[in-house]
Amino acid sequence: MKVVICGGVALESQANAQIRQSIKDGWVELIGEENVITTHISGAPNVVAALRPNIVLGIGSYLPETVYFTEVAREAQRCGAATVFWATEDPYEKDASYRIESIFDVIFSCDRWGARFYEHPQTYHLPLAGCGRRHFVPWRAEMERPIDVLFCGVAFSSRQEIVEDIRGNFTGLNVSIIGPGWGRFGAGFSDRRIEKDQLIALYSRAKIILNLGRSLHFDNKRYMIAPSSPGPRTFEAALAGSVQFFHEDTLEMSRYFTAEELPCFSNPSEFGSLLQRFLASDKLRSATAQRAQARARAEHTYMHRARRIIEFLQSKKRA
Repeated sequence: MKVVICGGVALESQANAQIRQSIKDGWVELIGEENVITTHISGAPNVVAALRPNIVLGIGSYLPETVYFTEVAREAQRCGAATVFWATEDPYEKDASYRIESIFDVIFSCDRWGARFYEHPQTYHLPLAGCGRRHFVPWRAEMERPIDVLFCGVAFSSRQEIVEDIRGNFTGLNVSIIGPGWGRFGAGFSDRRIEKDQLIALYSRAKIILNLGRSLHFDNKRYMIAPSSPGPRTFEAALAGSVQFFHEDTLEMSRYFTAEELPCFSNPSEFGSLLQRFLASDKLRSATAQRAQARARAEHTYMHRARRIIEFLQSKKRA
């Protein structure tokens, strides 16, 4: 089994670059480093022609006009390779999905609800994940965790509304809300950017991680699809041995973690009750973090996602 992984966003963020590398790591773990080649989309047709892989996997964004997947898909078809696209930015770019819908054999969307809006008969949901090599941190009960509540991420309007609602529970706590747009909120808030490589280490210094979805829609005006599936940081933080409180207005998280592994809240009262219980008990935090970590290692790494793609293609006799 040989796989060529290609994408082509020239100015992507460091966070997205690590997701792309983590996807490769998952394939390497599953089928071996010698069988996985990653390449920029501009050189992908030549790579496919030379290697004649079983699978050509396009990943990432399909929004930029400079990212042109047609040529690599044609070359893959010439050599008999299955063509798969994994849309890792759904549903925020959905209006531009026509760029890939007539090109690939199979499309996987990282968002369960967003997958329903593709005009392609072979579209399925495949959530993002964490990387066992990059994100796993062995649990250490003796680790000092001076931060009571931590959140890292851009201050999108939806996140600001949630934090405003629950910040009354922060009185007397060491709270750190970090990311562009938060500085104006005062003490405990910072505009500082945290690089992805630093984030896992920062998680280990916090008792509770806030998990808040984003709402930045680049090209999602046709259907205005509300995001449904958790983003990659959910799985990354679980692998890092963190206790997460997830703000939820659907029951989607229950597909991935139980309430004993990853507690959810939907209003300030629920958040306050959770916070009081968990800050009062080292034992509860330890058990919850270790259960979530075990679940992530068993079901939610990029190796598991790669295996799902192969199993699907084999069931359809495409690989």
